[in-house]
Amino acid sequence: MAFLLAAGPAVAGGCPAAPDLSEELDPLYEALRLAPDAGAAQMITNDMWRLYDNAPDGPSQEILDEGMQARAAFDLLAARERFDTLILYCPDYAEGYNQRAFVHVLGGDYAAAVPDLERALALNPRHIGALSGYALTLLALGREAEGQVALREALEVNPWLPERRFLEGVPGDEL
Repeated sequence: MAFLLAAGPAVAGGCPAAPDLSEELDPLYEALRLAPDAGAAQMITNDMWRLYDNAPDGPSQEILDEGMQARAAFDLLAARERFDTLILYCPDYAEGYNQRAFVHVLGGDYAAAVPDLERALALNPRHIGALSGYALTLLALGREAEGQVALREALEVNPWLPERRFLEGVPGDEL
């Protein structure tokens, strides 16, 4: 409880439900699947990130922004603390878990990233960053078969992911 009070009034108040963004995201996922090239796919993905990074309320947006600023400055300790706070405040907001996983990966703690990526994907199964991050994290952990499956799942959502270069062919598969 002391941690929650120290984290600020936003945590003590409770986070509203994350908004349902499917109306905005569904056409973007379809456009991404049909994108003619990597440049067009990147533009669509940028639009998706603007939606993913839109937190449920003002306090959670502030916490998310602070965490992302700390991460961008490679202050991984501060970033981790902000994302921990965000997850405590908004446990059903996928981006909190995805961002904390990214901090773990930047710090080289791939094993710690796995449960956060799994939670992000449970909340948003088509989250582009969590899908590709999960695949790369599994590969980094030497979990090759699982990583390849995860990478194929990510490529079903976005066939233009740069991570596709890590895809290994399966005999009989068309790549």
